[in-house]
Amino acid sequence: MSNTETEEQRDSGEYAAAGAQLSTAPREELSGGVGGPTLGVIGWVRWFWRQLTSMRVALILLFLLSLGAIPGSLIPQNSVDELKVADWKATHEFWTPLLEKLQFFDVYSSVWFSAIYILLFVSLIGCIVPRSWQFVGQLRGRPPGAPGRLTRMPAYTTWRTHAEPEQVREAALAIVKRRRFRAHVVGDAVAAEKGYLREAGNLIFHIALIVMLVAFAVGQLFKSEGGKLVVEGDGFSNTLTQYDDFKSGSMFSADELPPFSFTLDKFTGTYAKSGPERGTPRVYKAEVTYTKGDGTEGKKAIEVNKPLVFGSTKVYLNGHGYAPVVTVRDGKGKVVFNGAVPLLPIDNNVTSTGAIKVMDGYRDKNGKKDQLGFAALFVPTFAGKGKGTMFSQFPGLEFPVLNVGAYHGSLGVDSGLLQNVYQLDTSKMKAFKDDKGRILKKDLLPGETLTLPDGAGSITFEKDVKEWATFQISEQPASGWALTGAVAAIAGLVGSLFIQRRRLWVRAVTGDDGVTVVEMAGLGRSESAKLPEELADLAGTLHAQAPTAPEEPSDVPESSDVPSEGAEK
Repeated sequence: MSNTETEEQRDSGEYAAAGAQLSTAPREELSGGVGGPTLGVIGWVRWFWRQLTSMRVALILLFLLSLGAIPGSLIPQNSVDELKVADWKATHEFWTPLLEKLQFFDVYSSVWFSAIYILLFVSLIGCIVPRSWQFVGQLRGRPPGAPGRLTRMPAYTTWRTHAEPEQVREAALAIVKRRRFRAHVVGDAVAAEKGYLREAGNLIFHIALIVMLVAFAVGQLFKSEGGKLVVEGDGFSNTLTQYDDFKSGSMFSADELPPFSFTLDKFTGTYAKSGPERGTPRVYKAEVTYTKGDGTEGKKAIEVNKPLVFGSTKVYLNGHGYAPVVTVRDGKGKVVFNGAVPLLPIDNNVTSTGAIKVMDGYRDKNGKKDQLGFAALFVPTFAGKGKGTMFSQFPGLEFPVLNVGAYHGSLGVDSGLLQNVYQLDTSKMKAFKDDKGRILKKDLLPGETLTLPDGAGSITFEKDVKEWATFQISEQPASGWALTGAVAAIAGLVGSLFIQRRRLWVRAVTGDDGVTVVEMAGLGRSESAKLPEELADLAGTLHAQAPTAPEEPSDVPESSDVPSEGAEK
């Protein structure tokens, strides 16, 4: 082997050593090349562990986790609304068997989603722990000494000065320390390093991901969330039977529900009446009177994103609608139903539909027990007769009209099957007919009455329309940890992307002619235009204290007092 080849190998080794440990990313080791020794059981286990804890696999798992969440967003979930799941299955009978096998109606508790989640968790832990120890070791260590040939560095400059080498090194050490470099003198050079926050940010980002995963898991296991529709004047007490719908994590117990109650005193909603924002809410709040578990009472206006808080439980305002007050009488004039009936909006102008059900107390003209049902459509602002539409023109209560269609028979509430209280099942009912043999329907203004045929009774739309609000009562344990993790992840990501880790060396030695030769070089983890700029700035500062020595006229006709930057590679 020639001396030239030996020098090149030595230079390459020094260059690699100079850039060593600029990152704590694990180095991939090859277990034998083509035709090399085969792996045993332990070898395969180690290989699998290296692959699982590599950043590439962690990113793949993170992508798969986000990809797996798509079906949970597009397809109704049993954990959220079983009625919507049942409706979806009835509408898509062809796809239902396949999606049930793939657990697409229970995505977040499915085997495949849990497997991705756990593998990602293990991958992040296995990646972070060794890198953290390496980083701690780097913090406790010192920057490596200067390589033999600084000219191989990406940024390089040199000049000659009459200052003594010791003076140059002392000045260089003071300068880089003022710039917050970790620095020390190694032999004939000053070694300095900066940018440790890049790796710290990288580790913080991955630790934050673990915190978010743990917080998400804790939240799913111990969470509770339910909804309640409350009409003005009515109230809610935080017990399981009071909820319209309720879901919780597998580790949650109903005994953990905090004691409190509230009454909806008034809902206030005002809307823009003109311009492109017509119908947009201006005021949207529910005024409530609440009672805590210790008996403390108070009043609160719940608005969007301004919940009522009871410890870790929050009561959010979710929606709003109208509940027209109706009175139903039998053929003898006896009141068999009187009250506000909440109807559900179907558009932004609060056109609402629902059902009025008279389950008990009604008897027909022959004195036989029967049940009444009315399909109801309500518009808070009617367009007017002859306008060709029954849809509301404005969300505010300006011209209310209630349209009802009358039926009698079995409402199906005694069948034991789950039933939507806002829908009228007419499969076992008969419609009342008008004079033309059509279903008896009528548009009612406040105070008007629809009389049922053959002395069957009547329904009156009273001169009162109450408003209702829906509330979401939720308790999300570890939500604060999840938020902290998200903020930390963003901060760590910003640090890892915009902070550059770099090393600088300043060598000062006495030349053959007795003049001090100063060399400065820099090396970064990645190519950046800022490294040569920073080196030039430091060189200019050092040059002011150790200026260029004038050349002998016989040696160099012209000289420059400014240090020249070396070639950037």
